Amino acid sequence: MGYQVLARKYRPQRFADVAGQDHVTVTLMNALTQNRVAHGYIFSGHRGIGKTTIARILAQALNCRKEVGSAERPTPEPCGVCESCTEIKQGNAVDVIEIDAATNRGIDEVRKLRDDARYDPARDRYKIYILDEAHQITEAAFNALLKTLEEPPSHVVFMMATTEPENIPQTIRSRCQHFSFHAVKFDDILAQLRMIADAEQVTAEADALALLAEAGDGSMRDALSIMDQAIASAPIEDGKAKLSAAQIRELMGSVPNAVFERLMEAVAQGQSAELMQQLNVLVNAGHSASSLARQMARYLRNTLMAKLAGEQTELLQISTDERARVARTAMLFTEEEITRNMQIVLRTFDELNYRQEQRFHLELGMMKLIHAQRLLPIEELLSGVAAGVVARPAAQATPRPAAAPASRPAAAPVAHSPFGGGGGGGWSSTKPSAPLGPVAVKKSTEQGFTAAAEPARGFAETATETVGALAVAPDVSGMGAPEADAIRASVQGALEHSGHASAAVLLGAAVWTVDGATVRIEVAVMGKKMLALTVNAAAEKVIRQELTRLGAPGRFLIVPGTGAGAAAAPTAVQPVMGSVQAEALKHPMVERAREIFKAEVRSVLDLRQK
Repeated sequence: MGYQVLARKYRPQRFADVAGQDHVTVTLMNALTQNRVAHGYIFSGHRGIGKTTIARILAQALNCRKEVGSAERPTPEPCGVCESCTEIKQGNAVDVIEIDAATNRGIDEVRKLRDDARYDPARDRYKIYILDEAHQITEAAFNALLKTLEEPPSHVVFMMATTEPENIPQTIRSRCQHFSFHAVKFDDILAQLRMIADAEQVTAEADALALLAEAGDGSMRDALSIMDQAIASAPIEDGKAKLSAAQIRELMGSVPNAVFERLMEAVAQGQSAELMQQLNVLVNAGHSASSLARQMARYLRNTLMAKLAGEQTELLQISTDERARVARTAMLFTEEEITRNMQIVLRTFDELNYRQEQRFHLELGMMKLIHAQRLLPIEELLSGVAAGVVARPAAQATPRPAAAPASRPAAAPVAHSPFGGGGGGGWSSTKPSAPLGPVAVKKSTEQGFTAAAEPARGFAETATETVGALAVAPDVSGMGAPEADAIRASVQGALEHSGHASAAVLLGAAVWTVDGATVRIEVAVMGKKMLALTVNAAAEKVIRQELTRLGAPGRFLIVPGTGAGAAAAPTAVQPVMGSVQAEALKHPMVERAREIFKAEVRSVLDLRQK
């Protein structure tokens, strides 16, 4: 007999020999023990993981001539030595018909199969049909098989193996027992390769077998095929083939993961020139751009798994050395950065499939990795903007008059109402009920209120609404300062307790005044969007609940950008030992900014999640 490839030579002949499919083999063994054999089976899953092999073993077990429990066959496993088992292994059994559904897929072939199924088996207990690549059978052929599959003769068993079970009609699937096969685990493939290497008297490095197992990508047959090729190309030492990791990488055209580790180190350090030089070495060595991008994507995937679940997670189907390598790379980046890098590499890989100058596009994709490291997270950006805007206007404020001039048109800000209404929770703006004309400006100037006229327009344009209806701002001459200050302190404490530290700091520095129906909160000058970000819907709910608890008016106005609020803004921060303020003031960037701009820190907002 001629040479047999490893995938055929070491094909399992018993259920116990099948690696990684215990959920299937145990169920079938129990069914044989209990005599609960179905008339139809669908075996689906990845290529090269044992679907057809288990179908043949099941056929042997069904037609084995030895009785279960006898000395020759103590378990439901086939004996493997009787005439029926031997013929099925060799593929020439009369009553076990294997059909390649990829070529025998038409309605005429299925009609013939249906007609033949009516006759009793020639010799064995069952007539068994094994349909490989069953998903390629046409819809008309499946319909012709439907009635026979639903009510088959008692001596017929159908077994269908497929990699695409979704393409088999639901009417067929509902009449069969469906077994979904798993991809074979890395450790199971590695153990099988080690056993075969010993049996074939091949000297193999541990890293070499790990590379073969990883290249199998969950398929035992693929790993054995690559191993067969590697043994054929391996050098002979002392009469034995010797497999080395370097030889297998050269055979498969792959790059050592140590190279990708260096590439990602260059990315983390922003070394564009170093990255391009290493890429140039790889391309000049003959590695295709598409292959490099694919291997880089796989390396980043493993890096992400190591970042998420640690070095020893089952999500990593690689050797111990490779686990340590991706763990080191994972320490260089955050989860978000690794995810973004992986997206860039995958997009680059997709683009390489239809690009002419693949090298240029690969280099462009690698440069994107460098540039992506310079992006600031949106949270950090917003935190910096919020901190800067709150403290900015304190020194530029002008005191607001006790009462507006009589001739000034009344603005129409939007009031907060606890009783619902048309607002819906977003920030909106309203215009003044009448423009501030020249006469009003002149009169204001005559009375000494030069800085108060224009801010009044800003107030009317940026007044905000959560829910409720429009209301004209009343004359602010209500309760005295002690009661307003008490309300402010209570609301500030409630905000801090609820985790709204930014809103608590902002409103704690505001001026609070109370009129019979409204609480007016005048904050330092701030943009409408930043105010909406700082005092969001959740914070407003806390404010409303606290006002209700205190018996204060439930309606409140938050007014940005006018003089009194600015006047009440805090002066330079007086840090308490061990506080957030003290920590912020000791930061090197803050110290450097104060030195360059001769600045002082007026407020510190802790925007970190509690």
